[in-house]
Amino acid sequence: MAISRDAPVILPKDVLIGHPKAPVTLTEFGDYECESALHNNLVVREVLRLYPGTFNFNYRHFPQLRIHQRAHKAAEAAIAAAQVGKFPEMHDLLLHNRRNLGTASLAFYARELGIGGLHFLDALVTGRFGQYVQDDLAAGMRLGIKQAPAFFINGKKLEGRLSVKNICDQAKTLCRQLKFPTGYSK
Repeated sequence: MAISRDAPVILPKDVLIGHPKAPVTLTEFGDYECESALHNNLVVREVLRLYPGTFNFNYRHFPQLRIHQRAHKAAEAAIAAAQVGKFPEMHDLLLHNRRNLGTASLAFYARELGIGGLHFLDALVTGRFGQYVQDDLAAGMRLGIKQAPAFFINGKKLEGRLSVKNICDQAKTLCRQLKFPTGYSK
């Protein structure tokens, strides 16, 4: 699979994991080098597993550039992978390899997913998707985010500790307020 230069870019805000018509969208503004990134992903995956028709997940890029110099390029690699339908797989690889996010490693991960090659490497080297990472950063700042990770449920900031229970409790409250069926009884 090659990344096309001519196709319109699939923006991070439009990439969902889980059922696209689920009534609850959990959004994370995250950084691939963040210490808690893998743990956060495990919590999100558990929510999606327990409530498959109720939740979907959207990952937005918020690299902490002062302390995580490779997070921006990793975010670009994730956006590049999304262009060929491989965002979830790349996302997982990046989280599991957060200490190895140099350009050579990112190109290796892309090859593992069958999306590597000159087009992918060219996109990384030229920063083709860098503006979309910057757009996510700007969107996060407009929401008042100062550091990653930050989570939102249908646009409302998740309060408290990240846990399956906290996510579900806040989502249930929001669904009741909006008169959405929750689809779960746990």
